[in-house]
Amino acid sequence: MQLGYVGLGKMGKNMVLRLHEKNVNVVAWNRSQQPREVVSHVGVTTVEHLEDLPNKLASPRIIWLMLPAGEITDNAIQTLLPHISPGDLIIDGANSYYKDTLRRKEKVLKAEVRFMDIGVSGGPEGARNGACLMIGGEKADFNTLTPLFEKLSAPDAFGYFGQHGAGHFAKMVHNGIEYGMMQAIAEGAAVLNESPEFDLDLTEIFRVYNNKSVIESRLVGWTKNALEADPKLVNISSKINHSGEGEWTVKTAREYDIEVPIIETSLDVRKQSSQNSNSFRDKVVSAMRGQFGGHDVKS
Repeated sequence: MQLGYVGLGKMGKNMVLRLHEKNVNVVAWNRSQQPREVVSHVGVTTVEHLEDLPNKLASPRIIWLMLPAGEITDNAIQTLLPHISPGDLIIDGANSYYKDTLRRKEKVLKAEVRFMDIGVSGGPEGARNGACLMIGGEKADFNTLTPLFEKLSAPDAFGYFGQHGAGHFAKMVHNGIEYGMMQAIAEGAAVLNESPEFDLDLTEIFRVYNNKSVIESRLVGWTKNALEADPKLVNISSKINHSGEGEWTVKTAREYDIEVPIIETSLDVRKQSSQNSNSFRDKVVSAMRGQFGGHDVKS
């Protein structure tokens, strides 16, 4: 099995290392040199220029893009298309807006190149040890690449959701749900933290919350880990960055005339959060992002 891989950020580098260990022949490109050196050190083939990557792959080529959503992904597709052939396959594995995916699909298919969209969840740890994959595209391509998805994912953690755009649509809504869940956990933690009646150990409370309670979850576990490392989150920023998926979910819900007050409010909180507010509630959300996404959340 051979795969071209474009983008060696936190997610991409870990996915490439996992694929290499699973005996997939990966040829990788990244704009900056240091991540290329990391993967080449363990035996992964790398190229310095993106347009050279297809020449290292046997036909039909499969090329996975793991780049920031938007113009960077568009530019990579534009660069690759003149160097690949009809019947080759491009996979967009980034957190792309599904309408951008539909637009890209038209361009790629017009060149007689196949196209798939895959939403990836699990953060850098999941990318290294088994991710969750939400897949859109032609069912025949999904069936052909199932062995690849089995290597990339945790057990039973991938699925085919429909035609082009369905994978990114499902991932968009996943992240909208994530916003609301994180906000609820953070608000509860803030109430616990401010209690004047009790001297509460939040680390212990979240340890118990995460042991067979109704709200047991990875998010609760990551909150416990963050509190264990820094009980008052003194070193965590109260500024919560957001990367687009929650906003896209709210926008889409409005188009469908569906009310999503929890997701919308959680998005507003992120937009209004401030580095200088010192809000414990906002610090909890920020801390969770640091735990699962490897985001820089230091104050």
